[in-house]
Amino acid sequence: MNRTVYRLCAALIVAAFMLVTGCSVDSDGQRGDTGDPLPSWNDVESRQSIVDFVNAVTDESGPDYVEPADRVAVFDNDGTLWSESPVYFQLFFVIDRVKALAPQHPEWKTTQPFKAVLEDDMEALAESGEKGLLELVMATHAGNTTTEFESIVEEWIAATRHPRFDRPYTDLIFQPMLELLSYLRASDFRVFIVSGGGIEFMRPWVEEIYGIPPENVVGSSIKTKFEMRGGVPVLVRLPEIDFIDDKEGKPVGIHKFIGRRPIAAFGNSDGDLQMLQWTSAGGGRRLILIVHHTDAEREWAYDRDSHVGRLDRALDEAGEKGWVVVDMKRDWKTVYPFETE
Repeated sequence: MNRTVYRLCAALIVAAFMLVTGCSVDSDGQRGDTGDPLPSWNDVESRQSIVDFVNAVTDESGPDYVEPADRVAVFDNDGTLWSESPVYFQLFFVIDRVKALAPQHPEWKTTQPFKAVLEDDMEALAESGEKGLLELVMATHAGNTTTEFESIVEEWIAATRHPRFDRPYTDLIFQPMLELLSYLRASDFRVFIVSGGGIEFMRPWVEEIYGIPPENVVGSSIKTKFEMRGGVPVLVRLPEIDFIDDKEGKPVGIHKFIGRRPIAAFGNSDGDLQMLQWTSAGGGRRLILIVHHTDAEREWAYDRDSHVGRLDRALDEAGEKGWVVVDMKRDWKTVYPFETE
């Protein structure tokens, strides 16, 4: 697939919905007890900014002290806690689901956009536009009960491997961010994922991988309804959009589902900008951090012209407002946990 087509497909899947086991971590989110809460970070300004912020808001005698109930931190997922290239991982899930369901739908062989997926024709898929991508999402994400869909996601995430690294997708989590999650939890922060990805795509595995419970996940969703099936109560997933948790939707989702303005927010793209702005606008001391993908050798290098995780306006605003920008290549000793195997 060429770069233009990747860009189109990625943009369309986000616009259509953004619904877009491998490595587990210790109970404290780190690879052993080193005494250093951030051992995979180099001794650089971004690391010091994190430590200074945590020290300031947890110091009961200091002017920036924040009560534990108000220590809310929000993290984007794609590109912030795990990788997102060459396309958002949930798009791979959508494509695989179409292929898995195809035997039950012989008409898909001649019906777009399903025909494009089955023939690996990504140009035709891109040409189907938002309407076509939304049709794929609804065909692959609706019609199941919530329990059935959870099992489907668990089986896929355990069995499927990333095309570049030949590892489970959950191996492509960022070790420095795992340490940061653990550091914040140890400092009495309540940590949430706020992602454009599908809430029920993330919930089955985030607790094992990140240590974040499913109730602390805010994401895009489709509607569900209560039914009795064979005398058993179930929730059935419907082919209708409920909430899109991307861009302007992120601060709305935070207000709607968390109910407190965060004091720390972490993202990597323009899709996170409004969440970063909303967090930054609150009173008192704030930490706004952007993960800048600069390491083409260990991960990927991209920003302003990327087809996924485009970082343009947010990068400019970070410079203007003094937000923390993590240079992945310079600031991280380790990107993935498996690098130390």
